[in-house]
Amino acid sequence: MTPYERLLDRVDTPAVVVTTAVGETRSGCLVTFASPCSMEPPRFGVWLSTVNRTYELAAGASALAVHFLSEAHRPTAELFGGETGFEIDKFARCGWSPGPEGLPVLDDCVGWFVGRIVERLPTGDHTLHVLAPVAAEVREPGEGRVLGLREVRDISPGRLDDV
Repeated sequence: MTPYERLLDRVDTPAVVVTTAVGETRSGCLVTFASPCSMEPPRFGVWLSTVNRTYELAAGASALAVHFLSEAHRPTAELFGGETGFEIDKFARCGWSPGPEGLPVLDDCVGWFVGRIVERLPTGDHTLHVLAPVAAEVREPGEGRVLGLREVRDISPGRLDDV
């Protein structure tokens, strides 16, 4: 492990499930590269792997839904991180409903927001999608910690290139 990798190993980032839709086609994946990136105007960055099915669909999407999870929602993290949308319909295996911008909103989460994609920027093997929030819901109020990279690091990806 390089010194850079050792430093990053000490940092915990949120583990979120990102969903999107184009027409009737839905996709979603577990993402550990996500962060607020502007306070005014409010913006949130989500980096999607360029070899991921969700990335392929997001290329033609106008918005993404970002779902925050707690330890109680680990099965959702395992579904969206440990299975590949190239092989199964993840939405057939979880509760969800149509949300703003026609996006699938997961039932099993602390809360979510939908953001319109205002910019895409290639950053290597991931592409940054900058989101402008348009709708949000907090389902589990309180100060509880959301899942982070440390809690999901042991989830084996559905495909090596699906992380």
